Amino acid sequence: MSVMQKIFRDARLAKARVVLPELDDPRIKSAADRLIKDEIAEPIALMEPDADMVEALVQNRSLKENIAKRMLAKPLIRAAAMVATGRADTMIAGADSPTKRVIEAASLAIGLQDGIHTPSSFFLMLFPDGREIIFADCAVNVTPNAQELSGIAKVSSFSANALLGASEVALLSFSTGTSGSGNSVDLVKEASKLSGFVGPLQADAALNSTIAEKKGLGKGCANVLIFPDLNAGNIAYKLAQELAGAQAIGPILQGFRKPICDLSRGATVDDIVAATAVTLALV
Repeated sequence: MSVMQKIFRDARLAKARVVLPELDDPRIKSAADRLIKDEIAEPIALMEPDADMVEALVQNRSLKENIAKRMLAKPLIRAAAMVATGRADTMIAGADSPTKRVIEAASLAIGLQDGIHTPSSFFLMLFPDGREIIFADCAVNVTPNAQELSGIAKVSSFSANALLGASEVALLSFSTGTSGSGNSVDLVKEASKLSGFVGPLQADAALNSTIAEKKGLGKGCANVLIFPDLNAGNIAYKLAQELAGAQAIGPILQGFRKPICDLSRGATVDDIVAATAVTLALV
């Protein structure tokens, strides 16, 4: 059974509730119809704000009550508050909203996991040869510092365990071990120390056991690739799509207390359905 077959099976068993604050978008409406038809999840409409939603914003961000009420007029924030108060299991948004707005809503209403200082994202990359690998962060953090990169590695490991059943994390660089030097290498070295995961590693050493043995670091079987910055991550996942025929599912936001999906604004109906199922696997 492939990882996506397992994810769809588990989603059907969970019968989770998904709030879709962008139902005016025809793609979202079609995806919602598919979720119902294929019994993947129960799409639910935006609720009217209530006292519990107001309290979620007040408690999470120490907002004044009148400000929280005004903010809940925004559909994304109201949807995130529904997740925070247990009215929905996850929020799927971003088809018609910029990433920063989706993150803002989740930050205001849901908040970050303990010990995590910045939200991040990952793509589940499915390759034609059967390999299933998490790429992070390819959509959110432009130039993470060592602490942020360490946090990205930690939450990506959690995501891999939930989706793939195992996690082998590699923090990538143009250098393996001490083969190179420079600020970017030092950044990855520090993040590796903070997170406890292996790095810095060149991509071939992360993925090829023969090369890993020759270079003396790592096992060469990573299924979680942590890129040093957004340039590297975004370029890598798009190259994998275009040159290797990989399917990129996401970006899925991570680091929040509850999982949230930030769709690409170019997402197709198939993309939305698949990303919803993957997000539900993290609930």
